[in-house]
Amino acid sequence: MCLFLSAADPVLLSELVCSGVFSAVSMFLNTLTPKFYVALTGTSSLISGLILIFEWWYFRKYGTSFIEQVSVSHLRPLLGGVDNSAPNSPSSSNGDADSSRQSVSECKVWRNPLNLFRGAEYNRYTWVTGREPLTYYDMNLSAQDHQTFFTCDSDHLRPADAIMQKAWRERNPQARITAAHEALDLEDCATAYILLAEEEATTIVEAEKLFKQALKIGESCYRRSQQLQHHGAQYEAQHRRDTNVLVYIKRRLAMCSRKLGRTREAVKMMRDLMKEFPLLSMFNIHENLLESLLELQNYADVQAVLAKYDDISLPKSATICYTAALLKARAVSDKFSPEAASRRGLSTAEMNAVEAIHRAVEFNPHVPKYLLEMKSLILPPEHILKRGDSEAIAYTFFHLQHWKRVEGALNLLHCTWEGTVFHEVSVYPKKELPFFILFTAGLCSFTAMLALLTHQFPELMGVFAKAFLSTLFAPLNFIMEKVESILPSSLWHQLTRI
Repeated sequence: MCLFLSAADPVLLSELVCSGVFSAVSMFLNTLTPKFYVALTGTSSLISGLILIFEWWYFRKYGTSFIEQVSVSHLRPLLGGVDNSAPNSPSSSNGDADSSRQSVSECKVWRNPLNLFRGAEYNRYTWVTGREPLTYYDMNLSAQDHQTFFTCDSDHLRPADAIMQKAWRERNPQARITAAHEALDLEDCATAYILLAEEEATTIVEAEKLFKQALKIGESCYRRSQQLQHHGAQYEAQHRRDTNVLVYIKRRLAMCSRKLGRTREAVKMMRDLMKEFPLLSMFNIHENLLESLLELQNYADVQAVLAKYDDISLPKSATICYTAALLKARAVSDKFSPEAASRRGLSTAEMNAVEAIHRAVEFNPHVPKYLLEMKSLILPPEHILKRGDSEAIAYTFFHLQHWKRVEGALNLLHCTWEGTVFHEVSVYPKKELPFFILFTAGLCSFTAMLALLTHQFPELMGVFAKAFLSTLFAPLNFIMEKVESILPSSLWHQLTRI
């Protein structure tokens, strides 16, 4: 009978199949009891609740959503997506400066321009207290930065670079150091010396010595790749990587000089670096320069640097805003008296200083409590959140001495900072919950409510469930009817024969 229908009338056959499917679905729905709906919604609520608990625990421990991290790190590359989350990626160092500036200014998390050396500084805290000074989230961001700065797609062509590409992905510090030594056993490698200078050297002197060895190799690689950069995309990527390596080495050498007391030498190295690579503004080398100039008490040069970088088109920072406030306060702070100012009013210079302090506090309201030592300082992180508490810690850690050196500056700050009128952005950063935590919380609440209603009103919820499923299948039925009415029977006949 079926063979006869398929040869004679395929439209009728399709109608019979569809009606059979729908009758089977209808029969299945009619046989379901209210207990099934209670069990279904209760199980869904339990599963979504467990996901919610895990997501919340992971967020509290690592500061990010597990589902979001997996989707960005593993699923997006498989689907051909591009990760643009690197906060201050220098990949556009030789590209369009305006577009790179826009992409950088939208980022919230930045690499700390004055981050300490892990081996020579952070590890000292671990030796004394037995506790880690850096969070897992912070070190994970640094690992991403290292892979962005120091690797490229052609690393597999050189054995040492291939080893270092794996080393930057290692989470165990000792494994990274061992891999760097393995790379150096094969050939001289600038990034291997960088890793050893950052993590194995126990003093700044040792770190400087390793960075100088890295500089010789880095300059050689940079000159070689500079000649080949226009020969294809592969050479362009190599040149970009070699540029990043060279800039990183020179910057850290300048920071070594600053830490070893050779501040004038550090200033010269930073100025030369900014002249040589003017497009790499995302490295924020000017913040290192400002701190060194303040140490030299060269306030005229500090003002000149601020005039260049304290511009509306560039991303602001606590260093820029509070340094500008310090210079304005310096002009009046030694003779400033709150009682005298309240009697006679503020002079023009005092008003400028107060406005500069208000502007700085408006940008980051967390800084004054650290500068006034109302909150305890800790070691600064390797990454900071703009306008957040971490940026306040990083700024105060290096600049508190400069405020103390200016007589009356902290007194003026203490008298004026609480009078700042905040707007909504001043409470930034709020610790926003990831989307998936909110989604699973809503899903858990919704399914739990459905389970409760189904348990209390089983008959009514069964009717609602059947109506919902019927409505869900209605568009499919409508599409099938339209297809049958539009397509001619001869076409169906040809399709069945094929």
